[in-house]
Amino acid sequence: MQIHILSENNSVLNHFLGQIRNVNVHNDSMRFRRNIERIGEIMAYELSKELHYKNIEIQTPLGIKKTTEIEDQLVLCSILRAGLPLHLGFLNYFDNAENGFISAFRHHPNNDDYFDIVVQYQAIANINGKNVLLIDPMLATGQSIVAVFNKLMERGTPKEIHIAVVIAAPEGIEHLKQHLPDTCHLWIATLDEKLNEHSYIVPGLGDAGDLAFGEKL
Repeated sequence: MQIHILSENNSVLNHFLGQIRNVNVHNDSMRFRRNIERIGEIMAYELSKELHYKNIEIQTPLGIKKTTEIEDQLVLCSILRAGLPLHLGFLNYFDNAENGFISAFRHHPNNDDYFDIVVQYQAIANINGKNVLLIDPMLATGQSIVAVFNKLMERGTPKEIHIAVVIAAPEGIEHLKQHLPDTCHLWIATLDEKLNEHSYIVPGLGDAGDLAFGEKL
């Protein structure tokens, strides 16, 4: 697996990452969503450097300009509901992409820390021969992404697979390495220290879905 960690060099990305973590601004859900969207835009730009391009000629008012454009067909697929603002950031840049949405959540059958992943709602474009960008803000244990990946593979065979997350834990990265193909690209805005006893990322930011859309029952 090819891993890209984007916050290793200083940029405005780190500014937005700091804001989404800050408990003093967590009561402003609009600001949280917008900053996640901005992070998605920055990640989309960085990811675009790994795509394939073709040569084209553009007619301007004064002549012909040779340039390039993206050749790959893209499918953006986000995990509901937390992935929606990040998805929008990618879509702002890859505005011709097709889209898919899958719901995945932690199910605690014994009301303790043990959980399995339940994948339910699916609305997915045709992925055969296309570049799939699987989008989720948090990579904690990695189980949700693996479950969604396996469900996607039932729908077809993509050309390339890129996974984009805002915050990742080392445990989640190792889980993906063990269960996903080596040809996958993993794009991480920033890498955190560890998971706690409840399998939440530390220091993390809390629950991204709740911060973006309000607490769930």
